[in-house]
Amino acid sequence: MNALQKTIGVALSGCVAIAGVVAWQLFGTQAGNPPADAAASAGSDPNRLVRDGVVIEFEALPVGGGPLTEGLFADVRFRLTDAATGQPLSGLAPGAWLDQGLAESDDRAMQCKSRTSLYLKGGLNAKPLLDLNSYYLLVMNKDASLTVIDPTTSVGGITSTLMRIALKRPPMDWVASADDRLLYVSMPDAGEVALVDTEKFQVLASLPAGRDPLRVALQPDGRYLWVGNNARDEADSGVTVIDTQTREIVLQEATGKGHHEIAFSDDSRHAFVSNRDAGTVSVFDIAGLKRLDDIPTGSNPLSLAFSSLSQAVYVVDGREGRVTVLDARSLAVRKVIPLQQGVGPMGFSPDGRFGLVLNTLENQVAVIDAASDTLLHRLEVAAEPYQLVFTRAYAYVRGLASPRVGMINLGSLGEGRQPIVQTFEAGPAAPKLAGDLPLAASLSPARDEAAVFVVNPVDNTTYFYMEGMNAPMSGYLNRGHTARAVRVVDRSLREVEPGVFGSRIKLPVAGPLDVAFMLNQPQLIHCFGTVVQGNPALEKQVSTPRVEFLLDSAPVTVGSPARARFRILQGRDSQPRAGIEDLQVRYFLAPASRPRQAAAREVEEGVYEALVEVNQAGAYYLHVGSASLGLAFGDQPYASLRALPGQPASTAQTP
Repeated sequence: MNALQKTIGVALSGCVAIAGVVAWQLFGTQAGNPPADAAASAGSDPNRLVRDGVVIEFEALPVGGGPLTEGLFADVRFRLTDAATGQPLSGLAPGAWLDQGLAESDDRAMQCKSRTSLYLKGGLNAKPLLDLNSYYLLVMNKDASLTVIDPTTSVGGITSTLMRIALKRPPMDWVASADDRLLYVSMPDAGEVALVDTEKFQVLASLPAGRDPLRVALQPDGRYLWVGNNARDEADSGVTVIDTQTREIVLQEATGKGHHEIAFSDDSRHAFVSNRDAGTVSVFDIAGLKRLDDIPTGSNPLSLAFSSLSQAVYVVDGREGRVTVLDARSLAVRKVIPLQQGVGPMGFSPDGRFGLVLNTLENQVAVIDAASDTLLHRLEVAAEPYQLVFTRAYAYVRGLASPRVGMINLGSLGEGRQPIVQTFEAGPAAPKLAGDLPLAASLSPARDEAAVFVVNPVDNTTYFYMEGMNAPMSGYLNRGHTARAVRVVDRSLREVEPGVFGSRIKLPVAGPLDVAFMLNQPQLIHCFGTVVQGNPALEKQVSTPRVEFLLDSAPVTVGSPARARFRILQGRDSQPRAGIEDLQVRYFLAPASRPRQAAAREVEEGVYEALVEVNQAGAYYLHVGSASLGLAFGDQPYASLRALPGQPASTAQTP
């Protein structure tokens, strides 16, 4: 069990945390005297519970029909109604977990409460097969695809990757609907935006979006999707507006040459579009879909940020080193804040109070107080800062030229205060070594907003960092693809219709399963049962030999051979596979060089080693192949190693 899995039980959202107190009360005060389930269910339907004036009906429906099958998707739903009136009970916050089925016994109800209590405590041996109060990760790949990762479980015991979503062309940016059910992904080479269903994990449509669509933004009320078109031809450079209900284009307008960033007033009244080469910000009346004005804001407007506190849009000019403050109501320039050349991306803390402006040239963050529109702090951060995300307590700053991520304590900001800045390392090398980075952020807040996920595109791994720790607690390798960005999709139980709470899950194992259900008001815990069939296709996948790299964290020295060690595993119990004589390691220097190969020899049972020659500094990718095992290079997860000039170090870097 990795560290993230151990912390899930204590890092849940507020509703489940409250329910944990209820579970402790039920388990601690009613031991030996559980409610009578015979009276609760009337002995007729095991998937129907009546207790304390509430009727709960459980169902697990396979997506696409047929039986419930291991490795396939199913919709898990709970219908809650008032026992007396039959009216749906809306606005509740239930919790649920799926696990191996409990044996039928007289104390089954007590066993269910005991097990659920352990889930909530986050004990070492209390991880369910699936936590239905959890979330998924969507990873944006360099190629034309997205990867879906479940950070809390592995299917068939071999991977946390659920599936991949194929796109027409490589993605550049994305934005999700407020309920996380739809994702809009820009594809510049296709001139389209992919509309992705995050419940079915499939592309619903590819929407025409003008020439070279890069930046995508949803206005606060969700009605229109705004797309920035970075076309070379000035007649096509501007914005395309798509109605999210009809999925049709309702406006295409040229606003000026250059890259376009997009911001909105929080009442969805006005949209603001920057035009980098034209040196202006175009203002649109959203209700009438009309351009009101083009406001000069400097020669090189790079980013926009809206503050809900000051009700203003802040326009950052990198060449002139200043921030122009536009009043969102009067649309007049309120103030110009001088900074330094090199400023670029900007964002506001969740309360709209502090605006953070990244300066890539100076390796700094300028902090602006939106209450007074004045500069408060200049803070040193990781080299070449270029991305910024917020949790409730911290601002996270990603640098292009450093693997370290900066953390700025938002509570320490303010006039006369000394800001607290910390860092942690997310991966072995600086992101810019990977090249071809998208607009989408490589950082994403976790669902509970006390942690973040960070992609390092060099070692193709998404790291999980929890606030208060010294280093990331775990990492997720993006097998078979090259990670570039990440975002969290909340998949906890949702109220899909009045009184019906559900989630779509991927069934992890075959056999009898229990779904533990918890409700806070009234206080109850109950385990429903279901049966899942085996999946022959998944069984074949599990039987395929797998590669597990065994590499330490030190870089290698140019001119010295590195020992690339790995293990071959097979079966559900991951037994080592010995005696393989044709294993080869293929490796090359990123971003592209002529690949070379080295033969691997067995150094202990199931463990193999190959000598990799490195003659240039940089990041190397390693793949393993074997004709006798049917393993082609690129089929299995790969590792990366970092080569540096200087004194010798031990071996390679594992993702």
